[in-house]
Amino acid sequence: MSDDKRQDDPRSPGPGENARESDKWTQGPELSPDEARREREARAAGRPQAPAGDDAETLRERQRLAQLEMMDRWIDGVLVEQRRSRRWKLFFRFLMAALLLSLLATSIYSIYTATATPASTSPHLGVVEVNGVIDSESPANAERIIRGLGRAWESETAAAVVLHINSPGGSPVQSQRIYQEIMRLREQGDKPIIAVVEDLGASGAYYIASAADEIVSAPASMVGSIGVIFASFGLEDAIGRFGVERRIFTAGENKAFLDPFSEISPDQQAFWQDVLDTTHRQFTDDVRAGRGDRLSADDEQLFSGLIWTGEQALELGLVDRLGSLNGLAREMLEEPRLRDYTPQLDPFERFSRRFGRMAAEWLGIPSSQTPLRYQLY
Repeated sequence: MSDDKRQDDPRSPGPGENARESDKWTQGPELSPDEARREREARAAGRPQAPAGDDAETLRERQRLAQLEMMDRWIDGVLVEQRRSRRWKLFFRFLMAALLLSLLATSIYSIYTATATPASTSPHLGVVEVNGVIDSESPANAERIIRGLGRAWESETAAAVVLHINSPGGSPVQSQRIYQEIMRLREQGDKPIIAVVEDLGASGAYYIASAADEIVSAPASMVGSIGVIFASFGLEDAIGRFGVERRIFTAGENKAFLDPFSEISPDQQAFWQDVLDTTHRQFTDDVRAGRGDRLSADDEQLFSGLIWTGEQALELGLVDRLGSLNGLAREMLEEPRLRDYTPQLDPFERFSRRFGRMAAEWLGIPSSQTPLRYQLY
């Protein structure tokens, strides 16, 4: 075909058109602006690109499939997280249930062992431990010690009731309760009650020991400290230096006389000293009633709050002889045996008491304990 005929034939491609038909960068379906925008977004999101030559419908289908695949991956991730969360919840629930069951089992076992009387067919010494500060919130509280005394006293094979003491003293009320129970049992005269002082038998602990028929201590034991103490601070000047104003509201002019941030008048000080003297008199009267003529009548220092070694206390009549718990068992029994009648501590009760005490301190709730102490400081 001649060149003129090609130019006149409209079906014939113009110059360069054969080159464009084979150029993959310039040939392909035309896209609308929306389709072009979606293609750019798909390319930016990393979704698979539609191959050249696909029409708009195919491109939309590919985008829909890519979105469905992304949705599936997201749903799978959510399900994995939910399963992981459920596993952790089940683990912690199981752990909490196991903890509660163990506490319940321990409490039931403690109650059982506390109420059951130990079975023993051989003669032995029934020991009751008085260890640590004597206080209503401590292991050495009146209720626990009195219960142990009763169990040891009622045991037919216990040759004697032994108070094994290692304590600096503590609450006057708790000490008085234990003292009175020992005196009540002592008056029945069924079996001897012996107090054995280990390292320390001071103040309220000696108050308890003085009710026993006999007191035994080691030569180096610390014994005595018959006195009453109240400890506080006077901080009224300190808060003034820091620019702190104390606000306290009372009904009764002496209601806050023990407040450490308030001044104490001479009349209030004299009144409080009278309270201490009265409490001290109760202490000394009970010690004299328990020890009787065994106390040295000539020494005025006995009730001054001083403390002595076991060897010195023997000379003053504060103890009856020197020895130890094991030595006492060898003296009283052919085959020395000891049996502890002190009720077992309930771990759950101890935890709840400590938690309650800590919570009260955090919240600033005052303690119900007496401010007076029969305690060595």
